[in-house]
Amino acid sequence: MRYAVVIVVSTAAIVFSAVTRAAADTSLLDACWSKDELTSKPSERRPKHSSRSPHQPVSEIDLAPVEPLPADSYGAVRRVTLPKGKKWIALTLDLCEQRGEVAGYDGAIFDYLRQENIAATVFSGGRWMRSHPNRTLQLVADPRFELANHSEAHRNLRRLTGKALAREIIGPQLAYETLRSKLRAKACFRSKAVKTTNLPDRLKLFRFPYGACNPTALKAVHEAGLRAIQWDFSSWDSSPTQPARKIAARMLREVRPGSIILAHANGRGHHTAAALRIAIPKLRAKGFQFVTVSALLAAGEPVIEPRCYNVRPGDTNRYDRLFRKRKSRTRRGSHNR
Repeated sequence: MRYAVVIVVSTAAIVFSAVTRAAADTSLLDACWSKDELTSKPSERRPKHSSRSPHQPVSEIDLAPVEPLPADSYGAVRRVTLPKGKKWIALTLDLCEQRGEVAGYDGAIFDYLRQENIAATVFSGGRWMRSHPNRTLQLVADPRFELANHSEAHRNLRRLTGKALAREIIGPQLAYETLRSKLRAKACFRSKAVKTTNLPDRLKLFRFPYGACNPTALKAVHEAGLRAIQWDFSSWDSSPTQPARKIAARMLREVRPGSIILAHANGRGHHTAAALRIAIPKLRAKGFQFVTVSALLAAGEPVIEPRCYNVRPGDTNRYDRLFRKRKSRTRRGSHNR
């Protein structure tokens, strides 16, 4: 596989990209897909187990070289401190897919966000993008949504080094550039009705699978020119015991200006769409404005932690033990067979 590590973009450039894209029209999206094609399909929502990979192979394309992030930005962003009176928040949605499955697409979430003109940042895995190429292109073409990197196959990056770690980091960029080229090749892309065809060159933000990292993985992400993004509010929507009303109530109680909200749109957010329909109008009534993570970063001072965690430092370390146990069980099973 040919790849090169990646990019530094100035804060001013990020601001310009996030703000102008969020303010852009939807002419490209409208030209390439009908309303029915954009609307969610219930059959897409649930993840499906798959012993065979339906994915296209990772494209071996040359990526433009980029510079590492500056040392003062090292660490994981949990939230952003904003100027007094600015009530911006960022909704983030994870679209990840592991080996042995085809993850879902909870389109009801995106139907609602489009209906209400809500901006969001979507952290997408390389495998997810390749198994959902049309949905990925719709997100790329939609100026309300910022696409970001959520690793190749949602592995625990704390357990990886060398080429395996690099592949997890670079995989989504390879998928993104391949799909973006396909979008540019569509006849609708050249339609006279399309007013802007300015699509980002790079995925600039990265979210660690399971919210778990270590110094080696953090360094590799920053050397790839990617900003590591965590969250300060977890919706816990991956738990089936969390009903929509409780998720919404916690969101209304705990979200504050500069918050980064974690939720899922890959079928593993059990009541996410319903919770957002409850919470978003009430948050807006309180004066909150939804923006992309890049726009949020550009508006204030990021709160950076040297460690990755969900609620408190050390709470994601359990994934090391979890995956050791799984690997051990797999080896014993193979031996018995």
